[in-house]
Amino acid sequence: MNLPTDLLRTFVTIADLGGVTRAAAVLSRSQPAISLQVKRLEEMLGARLLTRRGRRMQPTEEGALLLEYARQILRLNDEIVTAMVRPKVAGHIRLGIPNEFAMSVLPVILGRFAQSHPDVTLEVNCALSTHLLEGLADQDFDVVLAIHDKPPRQAQRLWKEDLVWVSAPTHNSHDEQPVPLIVAPRGCVYRKRIIDTLSEKEVPWRVVYTSTSYGGIRAAALAGLGVTALAKSTMPDGLRLLPSSARYPALKPAEVAIHVDRAQASDATLRLVDHVSSSIQSDGRAVVEIAPALN
Repeated sequence: MNLPTDLLRTFVTIADLGGVTRAAAVLSRSQPAISLQVKRLEEMLGARLLTRRGRRMQPTEEGALLLEYARQILRLNDEIVTAMVRPKVAGHIRLGIPNEFAMSVLPVILGRFAQSHPDVTLEVNCALSTHLLEGLADQDFDVVLAIHDKPPRQAQRLWKEDLVWVSAPTHNSHDEQPVPLIVAPRGCVYRKRIIDTLSEKEVPWRVVYTSTSYGGIRAAALAGLGVTALAKSTMPDGLRLLPSSARYPALKPAEVAIHVDRAQASDATLRLVDHVSSSIQSDGRAVVEIAPALN
C-alpha cells in the first residue's frame, strides 16, 4: 500500500491549523474535497485520525503517530522536488526568531533549507517574541517564529515547549529567600509565566538580574546569580535542572507558532514556512532520521 502525499499533506495541514475550513483555504480546495481526502486516508489506514475537541480538530492517538511520519515523508518529498524541479526558487527572506532558538534546533533546519534553496538568502534577526511580532506588524519581517502563552488563531502552531527551572550546579542560589530570579524584560512569556506561577503559589521572589539575550540569562545562571526557567529543548550544558516542588512549582508549557501572511508571502517564504513546519517534531526537536515504515 502506498500513501499518497496529497492526502498526507491535507492531514498535516488540518492538524497544524486546527480545522478543515482553514486547511481548505490554505490548500485552495473546497471543504468537501478536504473532508473526502481525510476519509480516504482513514479508510486506507483503518483508523480514525482526527477528532474535534472544542472548536479545533486535533489528531487522535493514531493520528498523532501518523503525524510524525507524515511530516518526515513530506519534508523528503519537498526536498526532492526542490532539488530536481526547475525553476529553482529565489528571493530574500527576513526571518525573526526568539533568541534561544537561534542556538538550538533552528540552525540545523535553516541550514538544510539553505542547502536545498541556494538561490534564497536568509536574513535572520533574534529578539524577544513581543518585539518580533511588533516588527512583523510593521512589515520588518516576512516570517516570525514566536513563543506564546496561547497563540492567536491566525498563527500556525508548531510545538509545545516545556519550561524547566534551572540554576548553577556549583552555587546554592536556589536555596535563597526570596527566590532570586534571572529573567528577560517585561513582555517575555517566560518571565510572565515564572512570576505568575510563583505569585499564585505565594512563593516569595525578587528579580536580581535582567537580560534581553538568551546568552546573558545563561551566563547569569551559570555564575550563580539566581534561578531562571528555560525551554527544555534549549537547556544548555552546565546548568542544573531543579525538580518541581512547593518552592519551584511546575510551569505550564509555552507554545511556539509561526506567523506569516500567506496571501502576501513570496514563493520562497512559503517554502521556508513549510520546510520549518515539516522539520520540527511536536516536542521541538528537529526531524533527523527517517522513521520506519508504518505496518
